[in-house]
Amino acid sequence: MKRFGLTVLTAFLGGAMAIGAYKVIENNTEKNMSFEDRQKVYFASNREPVVASTGNVDFTEAAAAVTPAVVYIRTTYSATGGSGQDEMEQMFGQMFGQRVRPQGPQRASGSGVIISTDGYIVTNNHVVEKADKIEVTTNDKRTFQAKVIGTDPNTDLALIKISATNMPIVKLGNSDDTRVGEWVLAVGNPFNLTSTVTAGIISAKGRNIGIIGSESDDNSSNPFGSRTRMQQNLPKKGIESFIQTDAAINPGNSGGALVNTKGELIGINAAIASQTGSYEGYGFAIPVNLAKKVLNDIQKYGSVKRGLVGVSFTELNPDAAQQLGINNTVGLYVNDLVVGGGAELAGLHKGDIISKVNGHTVTESSDLQETVGRLQPGDKINLTVLRDGSEKNFTVTLKPESAGNRLAATKSAEELYNKLGAGFQALSGDQKAKYGVKSGVVVTQVRPGKMFDDLGVEVGSVITSINNMPINSPADIDKALTNLKNGNLKISGIDPQGAAFNNVYTVR
Repeated sequence: MKRFGLTVLTAFLGGAMAIGAYKVIENNTEKNMSFEDRQKVYFASNREPVVASTGNVDFTEAAAAVTPAVVYIRTTYSATGGSGQDEMEQMFGQMFGQRVRPQGPQRASGSGVIISTDGYIVTNNHVVEKADKIEVTTNDKRTFQAKVIGTDPNTDLALIKISATNMPIVKLGNSDDTRVGEWVLAVGNPFNLTSTVTAGIISAKGRNIGIIGSESDDNSSNPFGSRTRMQQNLPKKGIESFIQTDAAINPGNSGGALVNTKGELIGINAAIASQTGSYEGYGFAIPVNLAKKVLNDIQKYGSVKRGLVGVSFTELNPDAAQQLGINNTVGLYVNDLVVGGGAELAGLHKGDIISKVNGHTVTESSDLQETVGRLQPGDKINLTVLRDGSEKNFTVTLKPESAGNRLAATKSAEELYNKLGAGFQALSGDQKAKYGVKSGVVVTQVRPGKMFDDLGVEVGSVITSINNMPINSPADIDKALTNLKNGNLKISGIDPQGAAFNNVYTVR
């Protein structure tokens, strides 16, 4: 009997160890997965479809699948720092999120979409870019503090994270497969009305509407009407290839989900075209296939690794063709080439007309911008150009971009993390050997107007310790930030020129 009991105990312990080992392997493996691969594991077991009262599968299935994973985001800004949304509101009539203007700290709100069970959330850059505090409320009314993992102003996307597990997620779809005329749902929190679902159709794809990176003050062809005035300080090098929909989108929907009738995420709602600031029939979403690349880069590297073709161009239409004195009215006219850029090295010339990208006909700038926006430096694209009346093919290799007090002590780790205003990536063993350090994370992004920017901490700097605690991963920063001494934050590291710094800052 004793031998039997020992056998059972041994089997139990062996099984427990096997399960434990599996969980360790599973967790470690997941950290190295893209968000899409993580989701494949999560959705491996199919859920029962939700059926309408009529007995047919309809919008109820998509709404039931998506709504639990769309969150309400409230942000707080310092009274003097501004929210980063002021200019946007002047241009677009508060379409980028709801605002109230109390005395003292200012607040704004928007939406976000949970894309991994451990709390990663995608939203718009303009929702969180200068926030001191980010509060996330889930559909089941739980509240979390969030930290900004990284942002990409060029696509108006941001990745934030809450400390949570077993969160419901929205399945990433394939925006390339979407077709004009198909039904879609928009899910978000317009006018503080949480968990709101609206329906419409895709009315166009690949829209470039001049919101991101426009340097023109000409409103003559602007879809936002006479109220819109493009500002010179908007982010440059913007990538726009919006999905246009007539699903009702209003202030507060920014960062929310645009999904197909299967409940698959096909876009992140970003803007509306309106002369009043409210819904007038045109909404625009960032396609999810572009978002996948941006979010995976931010999660893996702390910033977006983007390759450049190295051309400036004019999108052709009859008016542009007449001004240029050419007969072609479709394609991208090459105005100039970056010296040493991918296009010049491949053999393109000024005056060429880019007619195809990877074999697909180019009708507008978004056909090139979105394709390149999904790729990494070193990747290759095939460009077909018209030159002297005949087509020529070139393979272009993408080049990389040039690259305190008592009150403070009561702030959450997430709030302090956001004050740093930076993205981070863990150092590899080889990098530690190169810098001669035992710990460290490299600064991959510095956001304007935040602490690192104000203090001149540059991209490429290595942070070795915070408050005397060694830093080996972005997660270590959270622990260190809760260890303030009289409201002071001590940051040690090495700048890109190799000079060590060891400074104490007062967090306000």
